[in-house]
Amino acid sequence: MKKIVLAFSGGLDTSYCAIHLAKDLGYEVHTLTVNTGGFDQAEVKAIESRAHQLGVTSHKTIDETKTYYDTVIRFLVYGNVLKNATYPLSVSAERMSQALATANYANELKADAVAHGSTGAGNDQVRFDMIIQILAPGLKIVTPIRDKKLSREEEVAYLKQHGIEFSAEKARYSINKGIWGTSVGGKETLNSLGMLPEEAWPTQITKTGSENVTLTFARGELVAVNEKIFAHPTEAIQYLQHIAAPYGIGRDIHVGDTIIGIKGRVGFEAAAPVVIIKAHHALEKHVLTKWQLSWKDQLAQFYGNWLHEGQYLDPVMRNIEAFLTDSQQHVSGKVSITLFPHRFQINGIESDYDLMSAKFGKYGEMNLGWTGDDVKGFTKIFGNQIAIYHQVKSEADSTK
Repeated sequence: MKKIVLAFSGGLDTSYCAIHLAKDLGYEVHTLTVNTGGFDQAEVKAIESRAHQLGVTSHKTIDETKTYYDTVIRFLVYGNVLKNATYPLSVSAERMSQALATANYANELKADAVAHGSTGAGNDQVRFDMIIQILAPGLKIVTPIRDKKLSREEEVAYLKQHGIEFSAEKARYSINKGIWGTSVGGKETLNSLGMLPEEAWPTQITKTGSENVTLTFARGELVAVNEKIFAHPTEAIQYLQHIAAPYGIGRDIHVGDTIIGIKGRVGFEAAAPVVIIKAHHALEKHVLTKWQLSWKDQLAQFYGNWLHEGQYLDPVMRNIEAFLTDSQQHVSGKVSITLFPHRFQINGIESDYDLMSAKFGKYGEMNLGWTGDDVKGFTKIFGNQIAIYHQVKSEADSTK
């Protein structure tokens, strides 16, 4: 029998694939779950149990959470990356880590093929296919859901035929959970109008009133929440998520252009990522110069878009990461935030590198580093070229 590695989440699509690959296609199925911070130990055990219930030859779980942060997430923070000013790339970013780990495991296992549960209408099929083709070019890629154009109802019925019960109610929503956010897709996101119902969101709103939170950054990385110091930023992210998510913060609908050229719409819940990015950006606005901010914005936008489209292995991504890392040398300090139901506000920052220093002047009130005559001279020189342009244009026009 030929070996096939199946990227396995334990959800409806990959559960279908596990049986179909073995029963219908005759493969020896080896499932791999790549945990990017979305599963706790109980969930990992449940996924493993599901895999064995489906009759796979072997199952393995790889925890890529810290690697995912070190190689991807921290650059999204450095760049304040929000796709279309909305989406923190919750799923598109983690798919890179999952695809890389899957390709490497398939090579290690000396598999003949790799399978994933992507549909034919989304971005994930391109991300997985490209990574596998680059890192494991000799392996066949098998995608039953895409190839057979299956509906979720058909998948549920197929599993039932093989003795596996899958809740039709649970199958209504496609949920992908990771440390950098959770995506939620359902009938409400298939059209241009519609919002997910309260029960569809992974975290229910249980907090009222307001709550103050202080985030501490060191060279652009979140190292403490409310003075509680963490060994690794992933721990700080998870801690903040537990604080902010019950307020319903970070819920939204992302509308974007897919890699394959159609518009896509998906719900997401990303309390910690959204708060972190906004807090980090607020700190940067105080400690970086205007041209540092300007070039960062341009490079970060490209980085986020290229990552979203699965091009993580392009060497230009390493070049941009080097720039983003270097830009964070002085991005250290504390950011004060107040959380409310469905929203939050940035109250301000404290940093040794704050360029908004009173000893140089107070905007709109007084200047301490220059005189009024200095400004008069500067203004004349600063506008000199444009003044020449308009004078020459006026004289030329008057002779016509």
